[in-house]
Amino acid sequence: MQLEATSIDIGTSRPLVLLNTIDAEELGAHPLDRVLLSWAGETMTGIVKRTDELVEPGTVGVTEPLHHVHGAVGVTLAGTPPSVRCVRKKLDDVELERAELERIVRDIHEHRLSDVELSAFVSAVYTNGLSLAETKHLTEAMGDIGQRLQWDRPVVADKHSIGGVAGNCVTPIMVAIVTAAGVTMPKTSSRAVTSPAGTADVMEVLSNVEFSIAEIERIVEETNGCLVWGGGVDLSPVDDEIIRAENPLSIDPDGLLMASVLSKKQSAGSSHVVIDIPYGEGAKVESLVAARGLADDFRRVGDYLEMDVSCAITHGTDPIGRGVGPVLEARDVLAVLEGDGPESLRLKSLRLAEMLLEHCDVDAAATEILESGRALEQFRSIVAAQGGDPDVESTDLEPGEESTTVRVDRAGVTSRVDNRTLSDLARRAGAPRDSGAGLVVHRTVGDEVEPGDRLYTIHAETESKLEEAVSFAEGLEPVRVRSKADALVERR
Repeated sequence: MQLEATSIDIGTSRPLVLLNTIDAEELGAHPLDRVLLSWAGETMTGIVKRTDELVEPGTVGVTEPLHHVHGAVGVTLAGTPPSVRCVRKKLDDVELERAELERIVRDIHEHRLSDVELSAFVSAVYTNGLSLAETKHLTEAMGDIGQRLQWDRPVVADKHSIGGVAGNCVTPIMVAIVTAAGVTMPKTSSRAVTSPAGTADVMEVLSNVEFSIAEIERIVEETNGCLVWGGGVDLSPVDDEIIRAENPLSIDPDGLLMASVLSKKQSAGSSHVVIDIPYGEGAKVESLVAARGLADDFRRVGDYLEMDVSCAITHGTDPIGRGVGPVLEARDVLAVLEGDGPESLRLKSLRLAEMLLEHCDVDAAATEILESGRALEQFRSIVAAQGGDPDVESTDLEPGEESTTVRVDRAGVTSRVDNRTLSDLARRAGAPRDSGAGLVVHRTVGDEVEPGDRLYTIHAETESKLEEAVSFAEGLEPVRVRSKADALVERR
């Protein structure tokens, strides 16, 4: 069938093809079938959507991944990719071979799987899990696709947190300490997906974060490190597609989590990696036993990839810093580097930095580097190399002007600080899109409080978003206060 191609402005990463129902009936194409597009000696596969109105008969609508298709196009039915059979095997709890996982990864990258098929793969892994062998092969396959950073240095340090803890912005502090000690640490980080701020969002308050590979190499050559957005350099791009399928389901199965993290580290050229695994009520990993099992598997997959992976199992029941949201977390980071700031953020940053330096076999004291001001000086150098103001201070950073403070209405003890609810509340206030939005947590678990004491302050950039956050918080207890007796029972 010959049709005339027309571009359709629909935001999607999938190569969707819109066929008028009349043409689809003549072709025998059903929704989610695949068709082969042929034009000017080129071919491309698209996934069918049928419509009565968006495109006229005789026309084929192509979405953004196919916008280069133009003019007269031959449209024929195409078969189902072989990787779909592999997905069905995983749904049946059959262990997949290396070649089958490579086929799935390749087809995800080339957009041959529909959203339904990709979701089926993610759901199959969530339900049936991945064996250690499958995780190793999947990680390797994901790391082999996309760009790679390469360094002519024997030791390249890196760090990752599996997330789930509010205000956990230790990475900029760690990078400053580790690079000041002479270790190369080109840190590529993510933007927030479901949290109020990713490391890239926090750094964007202070400097640019989007750079090409050549620009990253220049920054690292100048400063020994960087803090940039990984999405700008196409490292392990299949990981981004898998995360896109996981988010609506709010799932992150261990096998895919490990493949996601370590394929990114492999692509970034990392040789020594510390993985932060917070556990506890409200964190991604709720028990110490589960955290230890995940740490063991991380190390095994790291050994397979010839990467030195060490894991820090940390408490994840409280926020780490006081601020939650890009500006507020950036303020905490600078305050710690300046010699002040939240003690919990300072201590965790030092612990992880010491751990990473030890595994890199570097004889340097993280505490001395921080307290001497060397870390602050190094951080300012990185900010300057990334186009930011090296003289910025924590007191220069102001959150959104619209704010309200929630106070204690009875005497007692703070018995719980709910990370998940705090993160949801900060997002309702506008974070991370509004960099000044978020909240400041004034209490930690175990604090004694009196009526009128502050629990948390919500910041927003607009009055409407502040009202939305306040409405969301009604009936919730992001910071729970109980009588001393009740709090003791809870802790037991």
